[in-house]
Amino acid sequence: CVFPCVMKQTVTITPCRKESCPICDPVFRSRNRLIHMHHICTLDMGLTSLIPPQFVYSPSSVLSSEHIACLQAKECPHLTLVQVSTVQAMFEKEISAIGAVVNRKSSNPPLPLPPKRRGPSVSHCVCVCVQVRAGLFHGTELLCKPAVSSESSGRSEHVWNRTLEFDITVSDLPRMARLCFAIYAVMDKVKKQKSTKNAHINKYQTIRKSGKVHYPVAWVNTMVFDYKGQLKTGDIILHSWSSFPDELEEMLNPIGTIQTNPYTENTTALHIHFPDYNPHPILFPPFDKILEKAAEIAGSSDCGKKFHIELKEIMERDPLSQLCENEKDLIWTLRYDCMENFPQSLPKLLLSVKWSKHEDMAQLQALLQIWPKLSPRDALELLDFNYPDQYVREYAVGCLRDMSDEELSQYLLQLVQVLRYEPYYDCALTRFLLNRAQCNRNIGHFLFWHLRSEMHMPAVTVQFSLILEAYCRGSIPHIEVLKKQVEALSKLKSVNELIKLGTIKNARSKTKEAMLTKEAMMTCLRQSGYTETLSDLHSPLNPSVLLSGINVEKCRYMDSKMKPLWIVYNNKLLGGDTLGIIFKNGDDLRQDMLTLQILRLMDLLWKEANLDLRIVPYGCLATGDRSGLIEVVSSADTIANIQLTSSNVAAAAAFNKDALLNWLKEKNSGDALEKAIEEFTLSCAGYCVATYVLGIGDRHSDNIMVRSTGQLFHIDFGHILGNFKSKFGIKRERVPFILTHDFIHVIQQGKTGNTEKFGSFRNYCEQAYLILRRNGNLFITLFALMLTAGLPELTSVKDIQYLKDSLALGKTDDEALKQFRQKFDEALRESWTTKVNWMAHNVVKDNRS
Repeated sequence: CVFPCVMKQTVTITPCRKESCPICDPVFRSRNRLIHMHHICTLDMGLTSLIPPQFVYSPSSVLSSEHIACLQAKECPHLTLVQVSTVQAMFEKEISAIGAVVNRKSSNPPLPLPPKRRGPSVSHCVCVCVQVRAGLFHGTELLCKPAVSSESSGRSEHVWNRTLEFDITVSDLPRMARLCFAIYAVMDKVKKQKSTKNAHINKYQTIRKSGKVHYPVAWVNTMVFDYKGQLKTGDIILHSWSSFPDELEEMLNPIGTIQTNPYTENTTALHIHFPDYNPHPILFPPFDKILEKAAEIAGSSDCGKKFHIELKEIMERDPLSQLCENEKDLIWTLRYDCMENFPQSLPKLLLSVKWSKHEDMAQLQALLQIWPKLSPRDALELLDFNYPDQYVREYAVGCLRDMSDEELSQYLLQLVQVLRYEPYYDCALTRFLLNRAQCNRNIGHFLFWHLRSEMHMPAVTVQFSLILEAYCRGSIPHIEVLKKQVEALSKLKSVNELIKLGTIKNARSKTKEAMLTKEAMMTCLRQSGYTETLSDLHSPLNPSVLLSGINVEKCRYMDSKMKPLWIVYNNKLLGGDTLGIIFKNGDDLRQDMLTLQILRLMDLLWKEANLDLRIVPYGCLATGDRSGLIEVVSSADTIANIQLTSSNVAAAAAFNKDALLNWLKEKNSGDALEKAIEEFTLSCAGYCVATYVLGIGDRHSDNIMVRSTGQLFHIDFGHILGNFKSKFGIKRERVPFILTHDFIHVIQQGKTGNTEKFGSFRNYCEQAYLILRRNGNLFITLFALMLTAGLPELTSVKDIQYLKDSLALGKTDDEALKQFRQKFDEALRESWTTKVNWMAHNVVKDNRS
């Protein structure tokens, strides 16, 4: 039989909150709470006598409470005692808030149509109708042809009352199949407007042959089977999402969350009905039955060595390479050969399985039981969205168990992100992360912050809250440490907002503004409440560092738009040296955090190959919605400041090739100078290769720094993967990476003819590049796992294509090296353009302030 789904209507729904539960929904949405609050009920199972009367509020039987799913036998319930006055106050506050929402008059707004900035306005169209498209997916694989509703016209409600049928039998539905819906407007095609200002805004339109324009309005996804493996039945209301990714499959968004939009008041709601299957529900077969099925249809697939060479070529391709149907058939036919000779090719085998055939799926599960264990780095790819099968992901997590704590910390950022791909809260990956976090506080620390920093995102709020709570409940001693960090960041945020307010009020006089605002900041930090909260806490950037006492006199704020705070601590463990951190409020640091993580990985890979390029992957941590911390690298200055100290004219400073070498001579003498130049040479080579491979842009003289010991390093990674800045359509950066003549002047120790030192530098660059090439698949995997994080310059597979091109994957080492040498020569030849950009930057910005 075909798989049916009855779609009833599309409506706009207002929130419905019951007065009996005043603290349920709002608490879960709170992003500033360490642990979400729990429903409080009084038990009448012989326990009421143990509870003092001042803690009793609205007595009711636990057996009738709609918030208690079940009480398992022999399991003792956890009770929390709260003063009745506290609960009463909370109740009254929430009731008043709910009353304000409920009593608000609704104008019954129409279904959201395309914003004017995205396409032609409704008034320009002869007719506007609404349609719904639905598709069944397993990962990104469309299992059968999508189903489309008829057109419906109207304003607030669109009713179809028709059955959408999919050409797939219920028995062939994979366990992790998801049903994806897209709601879109159907408009008559209009003439192209002459203006090209908003040429990019129409990228979501799909022109059909009938002359109609299909414009996506909203999307929503749901699983076909529930957590227990039972095929869903009955009515379901799905509150949809209105933001679309860059890539859509048949206007559907299978990679999107299966959670419905919690902000129900102004969202489009889709009312669907899954048919009932009487007299018994349909359950997905248990694992042992799947293996029995595989045994029934098992047969030989040995085709000899005839296609071994072709198979080897396919298996050596990078993860972004697409497989044609013939190649998929070959891989599936030679699956046992793959297992014996190419075990790391498991991802490609999984992409070759016909998940719409339960026979193939059963054979895959049987094969997975005898598949050799992959290395943790290779297993990471199996946690991508393309591999949703529950048993595949459990196999991947089993491989990750071999990771050391250090290696797990290296990939923790991606492992937290792929929790988004898990359809159910209780899964192998969640249990694995919680287990390792409980065993290692350092892992627990960063797991806490990676989860907490994204709890404001509606699609993961509940999931991440539950994992956070589970960790905190199992690590009671760690709660106080984390709580102090949260309170400290809250204080810093209030100081930052005070400064922003002061700068707005005193915008007319910059000097007066600086004096008054700095004074207000110092006064605030000296208050006992701030001093106590900000002192003696473990650094969120590095929990092994104790921030003892704040040095108020050295604290300041930076003169950029968001007024970041420069906080200086005295550190007893560093022999009296100070330690600095930058607090940012208003900037998304997650892209910087990802880039620095990749730089740290590059440094690790180079060191594994006995090449230490003296990378400085300073600490960076997102701690909340557009807020976070950055480590201050000690004894370092920007190239711009170093150049300006040697020249009174900003325009001429960028062309002084002796400034950098003279600065290093001031900081070092004798053997120390020679060592500093070697440090500069190695680090310059590392960052030349890293910035080229990652496509890091906006490289001006204020975001390249040098330590007094000679180490060069880059900061501020707002533009990556080749997203270079442009002015009037012309790219401002016309070099593959920064390699100016003053850098070469330092490398050659100030001697123009020192070709030996320059040759060593070039050799370092080439070695570093080839090492990264050998690990190209790992870099592609790590970026692919971050696709749903919402980073501004990592939104689709097309963005990751830059990595494939820069690493010349698919070419031989000789061909790739030839390409890199051409880029190296281009960077050196065109370095004068970098100098011109730096000159313009120095003139515009007063770096002396």
